[in-house]
Amino acid sequence: MHAMLGPMTIRLVMITHAPTAATRESRFPSDDPLDARGAESAAGARGALRRFDRVLRGPERRCGETAAGLGLDALVDPSLADLDLGAWRGRTLSELEASQAMELGTWLTDPDAAPHGGESLSSLMDRVAGWLGGLSAERARIAAITHPAVARAAVLQTLGAPLSRFWRLDSAPLTQTWLTHHGGRWQLRETGHPLTADDDA
Repeated sequence: MHAMLGPMTIRLVMITHAPTAATRESRFPSDDPLDARGAESAAGARGALRRFDRVLRGPERRCGETAAGLGLDALVDPSLADLDLGAWRGRTLSELEASQAMELGTWLTDPDAAPHGGESLSSLMDRVAGWLGGLSAERARIAAITHPAVARAAVLQTLGAPLSRFWRLDSAPLTQTWLTHHGGRWQLRETGHPLTADDDA
């Protein structure tokens, strides 16, 4: 398999977890499980991801349930955890607009800000950059079940785009972001394509 990939080539697909109640309610997630439709969506895409050397996932329950629905035995990787939203976990944007409008505005415009007491976008970017850098010494096909925020950060890192573009990237549930690493750099192949059982990854 490695011979087909060429020297020091990585093919990485990042899959965002299937929908949860928080996804549908526009609520910042806690450690939410998949809802019934999310579990059905993951099971419906079973078999879409095959022929990988390694499958990783974020530590959250929704990532584990997505991996299980897809029929994948995935190893937990803490670097694939969601953006830590601290005290805002479980709350909706409308609630924060009513009670913490200034803090919310700061968070949306300053990538170094973490008024919720969790992780800033800059810290997330550093975490994802370090994770990608650790993979670059390998030669493999890797699948990672993770979160929209992590997939967005990986795309920005690959493109060398500023964090001000973070909110302009759409990363829906159960979609694919494909990256390749060859010749010392990461390249973006595609992002945002829904994962279905018809795919032959």
